[in-house]
This record gives sequence, structure tokens and C-alpha cells, in this order.
Amino acid sequence: MRWRRGADGRRSRSGDEPLTAAARLAELNERLVACRRCPRLVAWREEMSRVKRAAFADQEYWGRPVPGFGDPEAWLLVVGLAPAAHGANRTGRMFTGDRSGDWLYRALHKARVASQASSAARDDGLELHGAYVTAAVRCAPPGNRPKTTERDNCREYLERELDLLARVRVVVALGGFAYEGILRVLRDRGHEVPVPRPPFAHGCEVPLGGELTVIASYHPSQQNTFTKRLTEPMFDRIWRRALELGPAA
Repeated sequence: MRWRRGADGRRSRSGDEPLTAAARLAELNERLVACRRCPRLVAWREEMSRVKRAAFADQEYWGRPVPGFGDPEAWLLVVGLAPAAHGANRTGRMFTGDRSGDWLYRALHKARVASQASSAARDDGLELHGAYVTAAVRCAPPGNRPKTTERDNCREYLERELDLLARVRVVVALGGFAYEGILRVLRDRGHEVPVPRPPFAHGCEVPLGGELTVIASYHPSQQNTFTKRLTEPMFDRIWRRALELGPAA
């Protein structure tokens, strides 16, 4: 089968229309899951897949980079830190199979962009409507602490998602690492990021000119939720604000 690339850079089969955003995201994700750019992360994700947690000893772990998940026509982009070793690294879907995901998808369901309030496995029927969930780093890092070089190695995938998710109006960054990362990417892409950059704080909003706003939130990790640094009402307010800025704006 022959492919051609049009003036806009989009690939299509000869004689056909350019690929849809969904098809191009699928193509991107095929390339992403084969990535082995970061030796430390490759070794860690694969070790976790062999060792496993006792509760999941009978399960086959994904053990690869985790692609983004959601609606190709999304107005809302959710950016997390990285897959959890026994969460997304096990299930193969962002924020799936761990406590952080329980918080996130429950909140997205309340905000009417998730079809159900839980996310347990890739085949559990969950659908997102108007939202797309991704992360700054795509492989589970030791101690949930990726290095800046690993973040930079993953940057291409986040940038390509931004290219393909052309309708995004609101970005919610979960945690300081994601917040700093997405603002750096958007600044380098020509968005009007304020100087100095607003420091990370829960509920901080950064309008970027035009129709794009970044909202910062504490990450729904157990470190934050168990200590009550992040409560459910605090988290719900983030998504209500996103809805105010998003599809009806």
C-alpha cells in the first residue's frame, strides 16, 4: 500500500482523504509503545512487570510506555506525572488500576466527561467524551521520580499529541512536574506564558492568550489524598472550573 504526505504534513493512502485525528493518534501510540530511549526506565518498568505486586501476581503486566487515552476531539487535556509501577504500567492505560485513577475518573465522571466513575482495565468499557488523559513521562519511574532527561526524551510525544488534539481549550496539570513541563512545552510552541512563570499552586490558572488556559491541581496521589492536602471537594472544584472555561466558553 502506498502512502503520500500532503502539503500539511498529514499522511494518507494514495487517492484517499488525510488520516483522521483518531488514526494519527493511533499511529503515534504504536510508535510510543515501542520506545526504549531511557535505559533506566526500560529496566525499571520491565523489572516491575516481572516482580509484580502480590495482589496482581496472576496478571500479565503491560510493562511498556503507556499511551494517552481519550477523545480525539477533546477540549480538555489532563496531564499527569508518569504511569504508576503497579497501576498504568500493569494495565496499559493512563491512571488505571490505582488509587490516583480512582480519584481522577470519579471526578471526571462527575464532570460528565467520563462514562463511568472507575477505571480498572483497558477493556472495562470506560469512554471519555471531550477529554484526553496523558502524562509528561510515559514509563513508570523508580520512586515516581523521573529525571529531567527522561522528561525531555518523552517531550516529543506530548508535543505531537498537542498537534493532533487541535480543539483543546483547557489543560489541567496534575502536580508540579506536569505543570512545569506543559508550560515549558507551550512556551516553546509560541504561547504567551507569563514571565516570570506563576509558581505552582492548587487552583492556579495561567491564561495563555487566545483560547487556552492551564489549571494547576495537586496530584491525586495517596501522598496528597491520605494527608488531606487534597480533598475531594478541592479536586471537584478544579473540574467545575475547567467546565466553565471549556466547551461552553
